[in-house]
Amino acid sequence: MRIDKYLWCTRYYKTRNQATEACKKGHIQINNQVVKPSREVFPTDKLIVRKNQIHYQLTVLEIPDSRVAAKIVGLYRVDTTPAEALEHQEIQKLAKEYYRKKGTGRPTKKDRRTIDDYLDEGE
Repeated sequence: MRIDKYLWCTRYYKTRNQATEACKKGHIQINNQVVKPSREVFPTDKLIVRKNQIHYQLTVLEIPDSRVAAKIVGLYRVDTTPAEALEHQEIQKLAKEYYRKKGTGRPTKKDRRTIDDYLDEGE
């Protein structure tokens, strides 16, 4: 099975076109080699999928016949991504939302004074 089809079948990408684009951009590696979308996948292959700034590490167990349900994806691959990578994503998400929610607009006068005080302390 082609790598783009495999990633679509195992629900790493919503569409096969997205999986193909990821391959073309060099976000997919098989056994530490960047691959084209037409590269064949075999059981025991080690995949590295870069998605949302995380390098997911997968091992192919079996090749599905077609797109599988989310509940049974585990039959076709083993996710060996280190826990630190997933924790790093959570920390980034929390850091963005710590002070201001997205879409709240420009800083207020108080926010501007706080920013200026912080920058002045660094000098």
